[in-house]
Amino acid sequence: MDTHATAMMPDTEPSLMKDRFRGFLPVVVDVETGGFNCHTDALLEVAITLLTMNDAGELVISETHSRNVEPFEGANLEPSALEFTGIDPENPLRGALPEAIALGELFALVRQSIKAHQCNRAILVGHNAHFDAGFLNVASERVGLKRNPFHPFSYFDTATLASLAFGHNVLARGCALAGIDFDNAEAHSACYDAAKTAELFCLIVNRWQSLGGWTPPVPTGDLE
Repeated sequence: MDTHATAMMPDTEPSLMKDRFRGFLPVVVDVETGGFNCHTDALLEVAITLLTMNDAGELVISETHSRNVEPFEGANLEPSALEFTGIDPENPLRGALPEAIALGELFALVRQSIKAHQCNRAILVGHNAHFDAGFLNVASERVGLKRNPFHPFSYFDTATLASLAFGHNVLARGCALAGIDFDNAEAHSACYDAAKTAELFCLIVNRWQSLGGWTPPVPTGDLE
């Protein structure tokens, strides 16, 4: 499923994105799984939220894409995890795809965004990012995907950033403190959580800029 929000990807180079994070493109990722062990437990949902930059140099949401994923052969499915997420892996209406196809399609979208922003590589943004990155990286290795667009070990973690900015590391509470609407009934869907994590990340980055923490570089031509 693909959803769109806030700002569509522009046809021209987005302002300053390639300069903001040292050539890295932040891409928000959320996964829903059949447990906590990325090596043994099933990957069931993956969502990515792509970001862009407006003319004021502010980070904004471009679009969110998600895929339901078939458990890999022999994958562990913890009943408590399925109860928590509400996912029924056997439901044919999920339209679940094999890991290789689901990740391949999402990675292709990330690579397109990297190219559009003239960045060098994507960097994963997640709430407790090591969890999402672990499942994403292990699944990529499991199916032999050679073109993982994400940095292999660096992440931006909104749990840490929210603790710094708002004094709380839980996504729902961090959003509430930031003034972002959060519906607990929608939570634990990869698509919803990725979009809310993206809102939180953009707000923190933009607020830091508004406080003077980062100043957009002046174009070279303006110095002449």
